[in-house]
Amino acid sequence: MQTTTTGVEFRRLTVPAAIGDADDADFVEMVRVRNAVYAEINGNADDDLTPQELLPHYAPDPHEIRLMWLVVADGAIVGRVGVDLPLEDGSKNAYWLVELQRSHRGRGIGTAGYALVEEAAREHGRTVLQSWATHPDAPGRRLTPPTGFGEIPEDDVARFYLRNGYTLEQIERKSELDLVTSAPTVRRLLAEAEAKATGYRVIQWSPPTPEEYIDGYAWTKSRMSTDAPAAGLEFDEETWDAERVRLHDQRYLDGGRTVLVTVAQHIDSGAIVAFNELAIGPDRTLATSQEDTLVLKEHRGHRLGQLVKCAGLARWRTEIAPESPKVITYNAEENRPMLDINEAIGFVPVSYNGAWKKVLP
Repeated sequence: MQTTTTGVEFRRLTVPAAIGDADDADFVEMVRVRNAVYAEINGNADDDLTPQELLPHYAPDPHEIRLMWLVVADGAIVGRVGVDLPLEDGSKNAYWLVELQRSHRGRGIGTAGYALVEEAAREHGRTVLQSWATHPDAPGRRLTPPTGFGEIPEDDVARFYLRNGYTLEQIERKSELDLVTSAPTVRRLLAEAEAKATGYRVIQWSPPTPEEYIDGYAWTKSRMSTDAPAAGLEFDEETWDAERVRLHDQRYLDGGRTVLVTVAQHIDSGAIVAFNELAIGPDRTLATSQEDTLVLKEHRGHRLGQLVKCAGLARWRTEIAPESPKVITYNAEENRPMLDINEAIGFVPVSYNGAWKKVLP
């Protein structure tokens, strides 16, 4: 589909087989604009990715359909519109984004782009639309989700969601950790967790996941969709198996990203019961991303979250990315157990995202 409005074109993204191919120009420029939009919002380049890092996530995927349109104004790409459609059995969900460079806001482009979102959702039989956006702090009226945890300003972005029939369901905290100053605290908390977590051992690897752990890791990954705090949001229960883990790993490898997976294994049963992931791009002097972290419900209360986080950070700082200055992570504002661990380690809040939801009739 190729659509125009008020002199603006919405053009489907061409995904090249490899960066450097003759048809990679739109993809490379999309990534540049993506990075520019996030830099405008955050005031830094912490969310930057290279085209090589991002390309594997746009390859054909048996678990998801990813649609994307480029926003083209005056011959230049100035934004993007994306819709992700999970392929779990019976899924009603669609996840979306509309991102524009600030200089092109206020022209009705976002509204026209959002129309593509609803059209795509209806074409694929999806009725639950969900989206996340950063809301930098600002004076004025505040919005609070039904959870009662956290708040955001009623800014232009929030009003866009409200005009289009969305409700604010959850606040997500973005936190960062200074990897240099936190090192002594990480060592102390790791020792505390090791003393408390009797009956468990720490195992670490970088992709590809060792075959002896792949099924256990797949099971814990599947529990992210059911055990993490979701407020009023709706998530499909994901099915993870060894093949899905291999695909997950290969995307990191193809993108040139370095990942450290730290798990806690229950010694008696051999089951993997907690995990943490750290990742960084080819330039290891940039920010680190702390990705999924989970402790299975039936094994909580043994400091396993603290154990896998601190064990990962300790090795990361000394062996893997000693020049990375900080770690960035995201948590639901009501997820007090994880926030308690993060705060004790030294993570501090830097911004808040709103999680928005609409149910189509």
